[in-house]
Amino acid sequence: METKNNMICDLETGICGPGGDDTSTMEFIDLSARKKRIDLYYVTDPICSHCWALEPVLRKFVDQYGHYFNMQTLMGGLLEKWDGFADVSNGISGPADVAGHWREVGDHSRMPIDGTVWYDDPIESSFIPSRVYKVISEKNAELANVFLRRAREELFAFNKNIAKDDVLIDLVNQVGLDGEEIVKQSKLPEANTSLHEDFQLVRELGVRGFPTIVMVNEEQKGARIVGARSLADYTNALQQLLPDETLEPKQLSELSQLLQQEKLLFSREIEEYYSIEEKDVSTFIQEQLSQDAYEINEILGEKYIQVN
Repeated sequence: METKNNMICDLETGICGPGGDDTSTMEFIDLSARKKRIDLYYVTDPICSHCWALEPVLRKFVDQYGHYFNMQTLMGGLLEKWDGFADVSNGISGPADVAGHWREVGDHSRMPIDGTVWYDDPIESSFIPSRVYKVISEKNAELANVFLRRAREELFAFNKNIAKDDVLIDLVNQVGLDGEEIVKQSKLPEANTSLHEDFQLVRELGVRGFPTIVMVNEEQKGARIVGARSLADYTNALQQLLPDETLEPKQLSELSQLLQQEKLLFSREIEEYYSIEEKDVSTFIQEQLSQDAYEINEILGEKYIQVN
């Protein structure tokens, strides 16, 4: 048997070592993939109403500028239990006090929030869906974020208690995982440990309220942006952390692609993503999508589209 010598130098090709089958003298390659030099931490909670209000802006920011940063979503632990909980500054001492606050956020942001779940079937703790998120994220971070989005839709717009096992199981099944098994794992000590590791990092980042986005560059200089802010606030912060670069946004997805990815989009999200006015949304949808690709509905005075 002939032994191939990987150290051989070929006089014809001018190659020392294993040249492989392709020994052409010149080839064109693409090394344009940018090294991501910013760490971005998104501190949130499944029942945070202002995080729901941020969804339209955050999606656009990530889709346009995500090639500049590595994003990590952290659970912040908004509500462990109602016993002893009080948010005096917002006038919240019990579940019923949350409903009015949520409706105000929904009316202001135009991301639909019902809120009557707090009267009819109050959420026991946000730690419960947060632990489910952590279990999923350790298997697949992308699916964990899909789960978080579906959970928020069910909670804010469709008034479901996302701390209940049957609701959580259904949500996990929707993202293609075994809901019963994931919910079971979320009740084990390991899931609680993982959740508290998030809490520890959140404390180290100096975060106290949600949503908060923290960006840190290679020099360990950063920006901390608290609350649901505008796209310009996030892009300006990113630019300041990359002073030697001119930010180049990626081209946004077409509506057909975005809808296939998200499955459900509210009018406010379409307006933000494509920089159009509310009055133009219906026409825009009709121009961008075939009639059999979607159905259009309305909830709490706001239109939304779903894939058929």
